[in-house]
Amino acid sequence: MAPKVLVSDKLSETAVQIFRDRGIDVDYMPNLGKDKEKLLEVIGQYDGLAIRSATKVTEKILAAATNLKVIGRAGIGVDNVSIPAASKKGVIVMNTPFGNSITTAEHAIAMMFAVARQLPEASASTHEGKWEKNRFMGVELFNKTLGVIGAGNIGGIVCDRALGLKMKVIAYDPFLSEDRAKHMGVHKVELDELLAKADFITLHVPMTEKTKNILSREALAKTKKGVRIINCARGGLIDEAALHDALKSGHVAGAALDVFAVEPATDSPVFNLPNVVVTPHLGAATTEAQENVAIQVAEQMSDYLLTGAVQNALNMPSVTAEEATIMGPWIKLAAHLGSFVGQMTDDPIKAINILYDGSVADMNLAALNCAAIAGVMKATNPDVNMVSAPVLALERGVQIATTKQSKSGVFDAYIKLTVVTDTHERSIAGTCFADGKPRFIQIKGINIDAEVGPHMLYTTNRDAPGIIGTLGSTMGKHGVNIANFTLGRSNTGGDAIAILYLDEHLSDAVVKDLQGTGLFQRIRPLEFEVV
Repeated sequence: MAPKVLVSDKLSETAVQIFRDRGIDVDYMPNLGKDKEKLLEVIGQYDGLAIRSATKVTEKILAAATNLKVIGRAGIGVDNVSIPAASKKGVIVMNTPFGNSITTAEHAIAMMFAVARQLPEASASTHEGKWEKNRFMGVELFNKTLGVIGAGNIGGIVCDRALGLKMKVIAYDPFLSEDRAKHMGVHKVELDELLAKADFITLHVPMTEKTKNILSREALAKTKKGVRIINCARGGLIDEAALHDALKSGHVAGAALDVFAVEPATDSPVFNLPNVVVTPHLGAATTEAQENVAIQVAEQMSDYLLTGAVQNALNMPSVTAEEATIMGPWIKLAAHLGSFVGQMTDDPIKAINILYDGSVADMNLAALNCAAIAGVMKATNPDVNMVSAPVLALERGVQIATTKQSKSGVFDAYIKLTVVTDTHERSIAGTCFADGKPRFIQIKGINIDAEVGPHMLYTTNRDAPGIIGTLGSTMGKHGVNIANFTLGRSNTGGDAIAILYLDEHLSDAVVKDLQGTGLFQRIRPLEFEVV
């Protein structure tokens, strides 16, 4: 059955057609996002949800989204999506961070010009038949210092454009390296230094608990007198009441705001001030940007639903289509290794240690980690997946450690997974052969070569005659066919293991008969998701 996608906000027809062309069943209902009750009623039918800013994907909506696998936001901001709830639900949240970058950066530059030269007021005055040439005295941008808060994708474009205007650019961004700053031609500073030196300040950061009111009353008091402030990022980054007071006092010479703490903004403390330029969240409002983000989100969602490729996800490592093809067998292997130790471990897990050896160490380890952790967690949480598993592990205080090393054995590559509890450690290693099928190659330090099947039996015992015969005869007695049989031991008379690949799920009666022989230390039926 083809995946089904709901488009609940306005997207371009080109984007909707991309879904159709890729073989995805798409329902285009551009006004549905505003109807919370109707969305709640129908969301359970869909594998994907494509949105802009009107649709609010709340925890309640996600609870009703029983089949949902991916949410695609055409644009950057995801304030309207409960990402923690989506992660717990195992739903990938994607955005399109590059489709409207130039448009938003250009709007910030335009707003900076507008507030520097009082263009909106001058235009309105002239339309009224006035000729107030002497009233509108502006300032040049040339040789002024621009303080950029957030020098990522959009902020970086603003820096580039400002340098073209021969401005001096300083930037505050905790994630900006000195080398990157030099390459961009900007000077990296701390926030207080930026506030004290900048003639213009422009914000380009997401809205988080750390950035909320980053320009607070206290921060605004630290700014250079006569500063002009531009915000085309997110509402809530500036304390609007404090900005009103700073504008009224003359400490802040002007402000240009495209975003507000509450939107739609029908009222704000800064409205109707003579030195304030305001626009109704137009940062991404160009024909080119709207088309770009819509096409990008349709392609990203289609890729994920059809091939498993993950791009621009906010709650899961990205995996390109090429990586998905190459890594597919290794992702399955990581999940199987995790599933094995998860099903074998009854005590609370304190840590999961993952070793990558050989060529697999050069792959996308973040994605492989997610698969391994999901495999472990599925034993007690069957609904967990690669998105929700790391969240669950974090909530439970499980420590995740990753190690990678050059080829060290007979295999070109392998993964070894170890879980740690208060009383013991349990490890298993595996590899992928040329046929792409995952294999278990070591358990408890004992070398083996076991194919992975949907129904398996794992036993441990002291090495002694009769084990093969007992296992075979017991399976025959209960009509259980053995597809594959693997044995291993540490040494003669030492620890020994057996792994049976069976054609069906093992009943309790079979386990009871094996226990009755007294030959086995441990008997554990195992189930694996094998496609």
